[in-house]
Amino acid sequence: MSTTMRNTRFTLPAAMIFCLFFVVGAGAQVKTDTASTSGQPTVETQVERGEVVTVSGNDLIVKMEDGTLRHFANVPESAKVTVDGKELGIHDLKPGMKLERTITTTTTPKTITTTKTVTGTVTHVMAPNNVTLRLEDGTTERFNIPKGQKFTIDGQETDAFGLRKGMKVSATKVVEEPQTEVDQQRQVTGSMPPPPPAPAADQPILIAAQPKTPPPSVAKAEEPENLPKTASPLPLLGLLALLSLTSGLGLGLRRVFGRG
Repeated sequence: MSTTMRNTRFTLPAAMIFCLFFVVGAGAQVKTDTASTSGQPTVETQVERGEVVTVSGNDLIVKMEDGTLRHFANVPESAKVTVDGKELGIHDLKPGMKLERTITTTTTPKTITTTKTVTGTVTHVMAPNNVTLRLEDGTTERFNIPKGQKFTIDGQETDAFGLRKGMKVSATKVVEEPQTEVDQQRQVTGSMPPPPPAPAADQPILIAAQPKTPPPSVAKAEEPENLPKTASPLPLLGLLALLSLTSGLGLGLRRVFGRG
């Protein structure tokens, strides 16, 4: 038995959080920093078991433990399962083989923080919500002002209503982007179907009796209707001669005694 592993990693973006901090009168160049922090990961394991029913080309049908049939269409040639020490592909799978797939999913929450520091000149203020700055490269960008944000101008603390057009300020834009990183590992193992059970030691082994062949029948010899060719008519002729002689002798005696 062996394992075929495939890692899948993807991120799920969530809402972005913007923060804006101002330091009035400080000069700074454009600077961007990115940081990532991870939360506590969660691990989920799922085990699926089934038996191969049919394999047709790259299509596989497996009967799952709950009795349902699952169709895996277009299984790639690269998918391998090692069964009894031998690596098999989709075309090597046979009906009756047992398959087991373990999917381990690790979900890790992350926060990607991007900090961008720019220096610009106030061109428009919509207190207390946002301010528009003309940056050093000549472009303009609007920044949202966090609620309760305070500014220090010439040593005096003020709020967004104290900003005026033409003031040069340094703005720090912080973008927090929550993400979810998902890592999947898949393990596929298999085994050949078990051999048929051997008969018990005390169970007699039945052998089919061979049909008996009846002995060849002997035909009765038919009696010949005619006498054999070797028979001779001489005895019959002798009998006839004897009868004639006896008859003649009787007639002679009759004549002798009749005359007297």
